[in-house]
Amino acid sequence: MNVYAPLIIAATGIPALCVAVWSGRPGTAHARGVGLRWALIALSLFVGGIGVYLAGDNHNIAYGVVIALVVAVNALGVSLLMHLRRGNNGAPRR
Repeated sequence: MNVYAPLIIAATGIPALCVAVWSGRPGTAHARGVGLRWALIALSLFVGGIGVYLAGDNHNIAYGVVIALVVAVNALGVSLLMHLRRGNNGAPRR
């Protein structure tokens, strides 16, 4: 059984988890929001790696898991960018 692809997918979640811990250090609401989004990105990568591993040799299920993973990570990335754009005070920047 090929375990390298799921392992690589799950391993890419470790830096995101480290960024989540590092960015949440100040303790402000904005920093906690950024940390939460990074932690959700890491969680989706871990779950995606598990899903690809459980798909095994069934390529259709593996493709579905990878597509769902791409959609989830991109949606969380957009959410992170919108949260960063919002700034510390909640008002949009000009």
